[in-house]
Amino acid sequence: MNAFGAAFLAAVAVSASVRCWLGLRHMRHVAAHRVAVPAEFSGQINLESHQRAADYTCAKTRLALASGALEVAMALGLTFGGGLEWLHHASAALFSEGIARGLTLMVLTMLVMTLAELPFSLYSTFRVEARFGFNKMTPALFWKDFFKSLLIGVAFGLPLAATVLWLMAQMGDYWWLYTWFTWMGFNILMLAVYPLWIAPLFNKFTPMNNPAVKERVESLLARCGFKVQGLMVMDGSIRSSHGNAYFTGFGQSKRIVFFDTLLERLSPTEVEAVLAHELGHFKLKHVMKRIAWTFAASFFFLWLLGAVMDKPWFYAGLNVATPSTAMALILFFLVIPNFTFLLQPLLAIYSRKHEFEADRYASQHARADDLVSALTKLYKDNASTLTPDPLHSMFYDSHPPALARIGRLQANAR
Repeated sequence: MNAFGAAFLAAVAVSASVRCWLGLRHMRHVAAHRVAVPAEFSGQINLESHQRAADYTCAKTRLALASGALEVAMALGLTFGGGLEWLHHASAALFSEGIARGLTLMVLTMLVMTLAELPFSLYSTFRVEARFGFNKMTPALFWKDFFKSLLIGVAFGLPLAATVLWLMAQMGDYWWLYTWFTWMGFNILMLAVYPLWIAPLFNKFTPMNNPAVKERVESLLARCGFKVQGLMVMDGSIRSSHGNAYFTGFGQSKRIVFFDTLLERLSPTEVEAVLAHELGHFKLKHVMKRIAWTFAASFFFLWLLGAVMDKPWFYAGLNVATPSTAMALILFFLVIPNFTFLLQPLLAIYSRKHEFEADRYASQHARADDLVSALTKLYKDNASTLTPDPLHSMFYDSHPPALARIGRLQANAR
């Protein structure tokens, strides 16, 4: 094992240890605060709902820890365990050197990882989510979704992967720059294509027909100077009782989607407040900023891959004896998450900052009290813990903790 291999093992050990430590802290903290509802929510959330949220949080955290252990085992098994070498020989037995062999290696690797993760997905859906009353999905629908997703991944992923492998082979030292432009174009294309062609393969979308909600939403959009192609309601209840609302699309394909479960629980004024928050993300350019950061990060990491993919130590350190462009891509995406894991709190802080800003925008264009009551209902109905471990929350959470978020909104309402 060379120095790079030792560094990779150290990174795996650190990321796995920190993840385990944070998860155990989180479960202990949530369990310790299970006995009483925080005073700030005692009038809206009863003890039974609070304890249900605590138990749900602990169940999800335990599953996440088990899934994390699988990720570590997969990374080590594919590298030091010789898994990728075995998959290389399997692909080499089918195709001579070239794009077809590279694609086969990538497909086999993704298939192995998908099958390894499948039991966790099944357990999450039919044990954890079902135990707490959230799952509405039948086994038939689960497998239907699974194979649809697989086919869509093949339809879009294989041409993209083939293009990248061709660029790596033909574009010389600056292949990574051409690949970056290709990646940007693909993501922009998917932003436009997803709401029109892909999402309808999984869910039914119908125009909003609730006059009270529609009137408030259209009035809010007019006040904020925001245009969308449509207000749609999605049949999210066929899979889960969780509620949500989101923007999707790009340019002329932008639309607002409400889960039917959300509309069942919230009043028209609360829906207006939730939408005002989402509008805040667009008006404050949070979406564009996150896309820009994603493209900047992909630029850096593609450049980095270009710098290391022809270095023998990169492959030798990961127990790979057969370098190739496809192997370089696979190894890089296995390795990078372990080296960048400790940067996750920075991303979480940045995201929470955006959430506070969007809340402030919402309180300027709708009633802050309505957003408070909407969030409180969603915390209760979605069994979101009100008492996360502060360190775990700081490290992972993209949204502010409930107490901090509600407290700031109440201050805005004064």
